[in-house]
Amino acid sequence: MKYKIALHHSDEGYSASVPGLPGCWSQGKTEAEAFANIEVAIREYFSVAEDLLKDAEVREIELDPRL
Repeated sequence: MKYKIALHHSDEGYSASVPGLPGCWSQGKTEAEAFANIEVAIREYFSVAEDLLKDAEVREIELDPRL
């Protein structure tokens, strides 16, 4: 899957966040490190989300791409 990443540069390095996944962010001293770290953060985000849904009735919805 592909995710849009917001990358910000500062004097301390780079921060990365995923606008479509609230609270999913990471950082690194280099751009490459920030991308590697945000990939780990995305995987952990979905792992936690999956755990939270264990006892829930889950359904899917498909959105019309024209909207």
